[in-house]
Amino acid sequence: MSLLEHFKELKNRLFLAAVGIVLAAIVGWFLFTPVFNSLQQPLLDAAERTNTTISVNFGGVATALDMRIKMAFFIGLFISSPWWIYQLWSFVTPGLSKKERGYTYGFIGAAVPLFLAGALLAWLVLPHAVDILTAFVPEGAANLLAADVYLSFVMKLLIAFGLAFVMPVLLVMLNFLGMLSAKSLLAAWRWAIVVAFTFAAIMTPTPDALTMILVAIPIVVLYFAAVGIAYLHDKREAKRMVELDQELEGY
Repeated sequence: MSLLEHFKELKNRLFLAAVGIVLAAIVGWFLFTPVFNSLQQPLLDAAERTNTTISVNFGGVATALDMRIKMAFFIGLFISSPWWIYQLWSFVTPGLSKKERGYTYGFIGAAVPLFLAGALLAWLVLPHAVDILTAFVPEGAANLLAADVYLSFVMKLLIAFGLAFVMPVLLVMLNFLGMLSAKSLLAAWRWAIVVAFTFAAIMTPTPDALTMILVAIPIVVLYFAAVGIAYLHDKREAKRMVELDQELEGY
């Protein structure tokens, strides 16, 4: 494919991914109430434990409608994750051999659960973060959080953690494309650990080190798992090349 054809293919894949997200967002519109109640629950639990007023506040006339639309697309992003992840993989499959294209379902089968697992980890961290951050509210004071600020923060947190968990799968994909070797990945292990802990420190909304470590460890483990898979792939490819050379020498 020429460069222009690659851009056209990318545009088509992005369009298909967007259509899938929009259709899933329609379902997300009707799931707004239970999802909103779940996201608000950590605040209500913190308010009950500290005996203070902590709640989400819709300050503007159109804030509720705006947040419902955003939440619908947020929910749609998770519902349609198998579809848009498939579109991502389909964009790079022309660069793979016929045998490697057979790994499509394996890629999706790993990427989707990891994306959801990353979001789940962020969800498990959220109540702990809310407890710590709301503990600074003075006695007798009320903490009325702007709905758009709080919900946007939660949505970005879940999406960021989901994408972070998918990154090792993308590294494996680059290895299968021949753009990144296992040796290069292993050589960068120190930087990978630094990046994992930096990401955890930035994205974890709590000042304690324990939460940061608990968030960073799964990312580091997934990175080394990606290195292991890339190593096995490179070893298999090297063996195949040796066998091919031997066959050519035989002729």
